[in-house]
Amino acid sequence: MSANIKPAEYTGDGFSVTYDKDTCTHAGVCVKTLPNVFKPKEKPWVNTGGASKEEIRDMIKNCPSGALQFHDGD
Repeated sequence: MSANIKPAEYTGDGFSVTYDKDTCTHAGVCVKTLPNVFKPKEKPWVNTGGASKEEIRDMIKNCPSGALQFHDGD
């Protein structure tokens, strides 16, 4: 994560997702895996209501760059 830029945060029901655009390699794993959640042509591009908390968490574990992070609020 860049030292001076705070990652974007998207809040869901009991969790949040952060995205560091400077770390992203644009591999597209998120969009291919959960297209109802990750929509790069829309704003906001992360729709935390597009899949279950567990599905989003599991997909983020596979983010190759680590640009996406899952934060459990429970």
